[in-house]
Amino acid sequence: MTPKQWMIRRMTKPELDLALDWAAEEGWNPGYYDAECFYQTDPQGFFMGYLNDEPIASISAVAYDSSFGFMGLYIVRPSFRGQGWGLKLWQAAIEYLGTRNIGLEGVISQQENYQKSGFKFAHRHIRYQGTGGGVIPDALIPLSMVPWEELLAYDSQHFPVSRPVFLKHWIQQPEITAFAIKHHGKLNGYGVLRLCRNGYRIGPLFADHVDFAELLLQGLMSKIPNLPVFLDVPDTNFEGINLAEKYGMKLFFSNSRMYRLTPANLPLNQVFGVTTLELG
Repeated sequence: MTPKQWMIRRMTKPELDLALDWAAEEGWNPGYYDAECFYQTDPQGFFMGYLNDEPIASISAVAYDSSFGFMGLYIVRPSFRGQGWGLKLWQAAIEYLGTRNIGLEGVISQQENYQKSGFKFAHRHIRYQGTGGGVIPDALIPLSMVPWEELLAYDSQHFPVSRPVFLKHWIQQPEITAFAIKHHGKLNGYGVLRLCRNGYRIGPLFADHVDFAELLLQGLMSKIPNLPVFLDVPDTNFEGINLAEKYGMKLFFSNSRMYRLTPANLPLNQVFGVTTLELG
């Protein structure tokens, strides 16, 4: 019998598109334009495993800076699971990120395996599904009216590190709606709605107070009447959970947010919707 030839290499952009197709098959519902945003953040941080020249596994290990990275898109094609190929890819991703603190979003059934690799549970994200509609509030302004440095500073308060490359691409992708809210000249929150394989996803939805978050949610949902919309809320943000349920959103699934070193010290009471489960 010919021995199986295993190889790991960095993904090209088309290979990242393929990995996102796999993610869609798993029910993760990635955005149509996620690949470009992800790839530009760290082109070296995407790995694909090949068996006899066939792509069978993927993982992302995006280095945001020298201190923090995020792992995602960890997928082994169903017919190749349980054979150790995923572990080989996992080890390559861990090696790439080195001594950085690493975040990941794991399915609950795999939480114990991640703990064996030194990851610690922080909280869960609950995905809610609802239906768009309603009227846009007068208080909102287009996100494009917020000065870049002000937006970056605000975003950096709600993410483990500053992420200028990712954020710039995220808010400039096609077919998005993005609103901000200001009070007395101060930025109090912003939200982004993007087109996905199934309906739309809101993320991020950051706000200083639930009242601001509600206005942003109303504005984003008003742009997609009668269409599916999804929102990923930290389970520690009880006001966020109540807000999602107030607008008729139903629990769809939940994941575990974990970190390799220390959980990120974030104001989760201001995170009403995480940016993306794939890259944090």
